[in-house]
Amino acid sequence: MNILIVTPHFHPENFRINDFALEFVKRGHQISVLTAVPDYPSGIFINGYGIFKKTRENYKGIHIYRAPLIPRGSGSNLRLALNYISYVIGAVFTSLFILRKKLDIIFVFEPSPITVGLPAIFIKKIKRIPICFWVLDLWPESVVSAGNLKSGLIPKLLNPIVKFIYHHCDKILVSSNGFIKSIVSKGVGAGKIEFFPQWAEPIFRPVEKKCELLPKIIPKESFKIMFAGNIGEAQDFPAILNAAKLLKSEKNIHWIIIGNGRRAEWVKNQIIEYGLQDYVHMLGRHPIEKMPDYYALADAMLFSLKDEYIFSITIPAKVQSYLACGKPILAMVNGEAANVINDNNAGYTCVAGDYNTLAYNVIKMSELENSDLEKLSANSLQCYKNKFERDVLLNKVENILKNQIL
Repeated sequence: MNILIVTPHFHPENFRINDFALEFVKRGHQISVLTAVPDYPSGIFINGYGIFKKTRENYKGIHIYRAPLIPRGSGSNLRLALNYISYVIGAVFTSLFILRKKLDIIFVFEPSPITVGLPAIFIKKIKRIPICFWVLDLWPESVVSAGNLKSGLIPKLLNPIVKFIYHHCDKILVSSNGFIKSIVSKGVGAGKIEFFPQWAEPIFRPVEKKCELLPKIIPKESFKIMFAGNIGEAQDFPAILNAAKLLKSEKNIHWIIIGNGRRAEWVKNQIIEYGLQDYVHMLGRHPIEKMPDYYALADAMLFSLKDEYIFSITIPAKVQSYLACGKPILAMVNGEAANVINDNNAGYTCVAGDYNTLAYNVIKMSELENSDLEKLSANSLQCYKNKFERDVLLNKVENILKNQIL
C-alpha cells in the first residue's frame, strides 16, 4: 500500500505514530508523512528545524513533508489556537507537493487537535482516496476540559468542525471504547467506528535494574513510586503532592517524577513549600530509549488524571508502557483506565482527586510481601499481552486499511 500519514507530530518528536510508520515500512508499504515542523514538548522548534529548515526528510525510508506553523510556545490557549490554525494552513499548502505521488489511502493520527483532519480531507477530495482516522483525543470535550472552559460557546463553535471531519472519514478508529457514544452522537454510524487501542513501543519491556541511575539521595531499599510523562494540568499534581505530604513521615517512601511540562515549575516550587525535597525527586526529561531502565528502578508506577468526564473515557498511553514493563500501577483516575487496572488486578486505584485513598494505597502496596508485589507485576504484563500486544494490533490495522482500499 501507498499510505499517506497526516499527523501534527512525527520524528524526532516521540509519538506512537513513529513506531507505526517504521513497522509498515518493514512490512513493505510505501509511507509518506505530512506533518509539522517539530516543536513538542518544549514549545519551540527543535534544534536544526525551522520554517525553512529540513522541510523535506527521508527518515529510514519514510518520506517526510513538514508544514510551517507557529510554534506552541508556552501553551497558552491563544498560542495553541494559533498553532492549530497555522498547521492547517501550512499543511494544505505543503500537501500540494504530495499530490503528484501515488497514494492509496490516508491515515490520520490525531493526538490533538482534530483539525489535523482538514488537510487530509483536502487531499482526499483531489486524490479520491479513503481516510482512516485514529481518534486519540476526543473533541470538543478534551479542549473544554484542558482549558477549563465552562462556557457552552466553545463546543458550539467546534461541533460543526468535528462533525464535518467525521463525516468525511471512511473509517474511524478509537483508542477508547468510551469515545464511541460521543462520535455516534455527531451523526456517525456505529458500523464506521472500531476500537483500536494504543500499544507500547518495542523498547518497553521488563529489564534488569541499573541502580547507578538512582540519585544517591534515594535509598536503594526504599519503596519507590514513579510518575513518567507530561507534567500538565490534566495530571492533577496538586492531588499527587497532597498524597506525598500526607506520607511525609514515612521515610521509606520516595516519589520520583520523570518528565516535563507546563506545571513542572509549579511542582518544583510546591515540593519546596511543602518541605518534600528529601522524598519527592524531579529527575527531568529523558530520552524514550532510557525509560524502561528508569521504570525498572520503581516498585510501582503512578498516573493520575483530573475529575473530568473526558478523562474518565480515556486510556492514557502511559498505561500501556507501564503494563508492557510489568510494573504494578497506582492510579488516581476514573473510568476506562481504572477498569483496565482493576479488571486485571494490575495494581490499586482510587477515584480522581482522592489523594487520601492514594496515600492509603501507597502504604498498602509498600507493605506487600515481595511475592504479592511480583503477582501484581505478572498480572500487569499479562494484561498487556492479552489486550495491547503491538504486533496483534498492527496486524489488525493493516487489514483495516487494506479493506478500505478494496
